Amino acid sequence: MQQKGLIIKGIGGFYYVETANGIYECKARGVFRKDKITPLAGDFVSISINEDAENTIEEIEPRKNYLKRPPIANLDQLIIVASSCEPNPSTLIIDKLTAIACNRDIEPIIVLNKTDLQGAEELFEIYTKSGFETLCASAKTGEGIDELKKLLSGKISAFTGNSGVGKSTLLNCIDERLGLSTGEISEKLGRGRHTTRHTQLFKIEDGYVADTPGFSSLEIERSEIILKDDLQYCFPEFAQHIGACKFTSCKHINDKGCSILSAVESGEISKSRHSSYKTMYMEVKDIKDWEL
Repeated sequence: MQQKGLIIKGIGGFYYVETANGIYECKARGVFRKDKITPLAGDFVSISINEDAENTIEEIEPRKNYLKRPPIANLDQLIIVASSCEPNPSTLIIDKLTAIACNRDIEPIIVLNKTDLQGAEELFEIYTKSGFETLCASAKTGEGIDELKKLLSGKISAFTGNSGVGKSTLLNCIDERLGLSTGEISEKLGRGRHTTRHTQLFKIEDGYVADTPGFSSLEIERSEIILKDDLQYCFPEFAQHIGACKFTSCKHINDKGCSILSAVESGEISKSRHSSYKTMYMEVKDIKDWEL
């Protein structure tokens, strides 16, 4: 019997596939290993249910995107959580994560948390002006929680951000049963709640959210490199200015006749965003495509 489903976890060569009829433990067919394809959490698959043998993954549907580390496929959105204070927000970290998401065709959503401690008006203006879905939130007052729930509905999402920004607290506010349901999944899949960093999806608000321990901002940054020629396309507010510079070789750093620099000077593009672009460009300017 064949069924379609979603891989919600893979560990030790076993994959746990959620279907309309429940969760099945499966092994991948040898052809995937031969073709150097590793099934990932988030993959939509067809599986064979076998009474007298192991269940097997027969087919993996084409992926729309994936991240290398932590390994996950078909993310609809990356929820980038930054705190208004404690710890102080870093626009460079936020900008690196939004660029990585754009580069992988994942929608970045920015959540400015802990607004009960300090407002985040300046950051909110920067990122809404840059074209990103941005919301303010507070686990203490409940601000933004209902809006965040709506954004998660029907999507595969992952939360990321620096340690201490309140990712787990926000998730618990979104669904107070999350601790219980995570425990139930952990028991069913044979894992201790704090013993692994393998990517796992759990259901929330009619969608799925990736287990958060593996989604530190640092881990994503280290594994996702954007080449210098691609970087300009990962800043959405640059789009209407690309091609309008005086020179086709314009790097948008300090070049004469640069349309993007003019937009920064006029306030159309935020100075902090352009500063992050320059920093990121200098970090990758000597990396060649073949080196990756």
